[in-house]
Amino acid sequence: MCQRAGVKVCMVTGDNIYTAKAIALECGILQVDQPIEKSTIIEGRIFRTCSEQERLKIVDKICVMGRSSPTDKLLLVQTLKKQDHVVAVTGDGTNDAPALKEADIGLSMGIQGTEVAKESSDIIILDDRFASVVKVVRWGRSVYANIQKFLQFQLTVNVAALVINFVSAVSSGDVPLTAVQLLWVNLIMDTLGALALATEPPTDHLMHQPPVRRREPLITNIMWRNVMTQALYQVTVLLILTFKGSDILKLKPDNTGHSDTVRNTVIFNAFVFCQIFNEFNSRKPDEKNIFRGLFQNHLFIGIILITLVLQVLIVEFAGKIASTTPLDWKKWIVCIVIGFIRAQVNFPQKR
Repeated sequence: MCQRAGVKVCMVTGDNIYTAKAIALECGILQVDQPIEKSTIIEGRIFRTCSEQERLKIVDKICVMGRSSPTDKLLLVQTLKKQDHVVAVTGDGTNDAPALKEADIGLSMGIQGTEVAKESSDIIILDDRFASVVKVVRWGRSVYANIQKFLQFQLTVNVAALVINFVSAVSSGDVPLTAVQLLWVNLIMDTLGALALATEPPTDHLMHQPPVRRREPLITNIMWRNVMTQALYQVTVLLILTFKGSDILKLKPDNTGHSDTVRNTVIFNAFVFCQIFNEFNSRKPDEKNIFRGLFQNHLFIGIILITLVLQVLIVEFAGKIASTTPLDWKKWIVCIVIGFIRAQVNFPQKR
C-alpha cells in the first residue's frame, strides 16, 4: 500500500545486515526479484564514514540499514531532508528521540515506547502497528484533499458572484443578486459547503496518487482550470439571462416590475443550483464520475437535501425578505438544467 502511494519505507535496525535483509523480504520492503545494489542494503558505519556528497548520492537507494546506531538514524534523516524529501520516523526508545525530533513527522509507539520518545514525537501510534502508519497517510491525504475541494468551491462561487454583479452594475446600474441573496449563497458556501466537503471520507484513490511535494502549491493547475472554466460558464449564462432573460423566458414587460423580479429570481435560483452541482463537481476535481462513492457520505447527501429544501422555501415563500417571486415548474426545470450542465463543463478535461 505504501509503495503504491509513493511512500518509500526504509528499515533502520541494529541487527546484522543478513537478519535485516531477511526481515525486509518478509515485510515487503525488499522484493525477491528486486535487483539489490551495493547501497540498497548498507551498514550504519559505512554510511557514517561516507562523505556528505557520497551520502547524498546513495541515500535514495537505501532500503535497509543494518548495524546502525541512533546517530546513523539521525544522519539518515538529515540526509534525506537535504534531498527535499518529507521524512517520517518511527521509534520507541530514548535513543530514537533525536531522529524523531529531526524528522518532519515523528511517530512513537504507544505501548512499547518510552516517555522520552513519546514527548519527542508528533504522533503516538497507540497499537504499535505499522498498519496505523498507513492510516495516518490515508487520513492526512484526505484532509489535504478536502481543503483543496473546499478552496475550489469557494473560489468558483466568489469569482462568479463578483463578476456577475460588477458587470451588471456597471452596464445597467442594477444588480441581479441582492444582498440577502448573496448572504444565503455565502451560507451555502461557508457553512453548509464546508461541512459537506470537509467531511468527505478517505478513499483508496488517494493512496494511488504520488505524495505532495514540500513546495507544491495548495491550489494546483487542475484546480485553477476547474475554477476558471466553471466561473466562465456561470458568468456567461447568468449575464445572458440578465440582459436577454426577459426575451428568453418570454416575460411580458409591465409597469409593476414583476417581469424583472421573475427574471432576477430565475438568475438567483440558477446561480444557487450552479453552486449545488458545483459541490458535486468539487468532490472529484480530477475524476469524470463525480457521483462515485456519494452514498458513503451521508452528511453530504443530507446537506444537499437541506440546501434544496431551504432554496425552495426562499424562492416560493420568502419573497419579501429575499426579493424573489414564486416560479412555475418550467422555470424551475430551466434553473436545474443550467446547474446540471455546469457540472459537466469540465467533463472532457477529466480522467
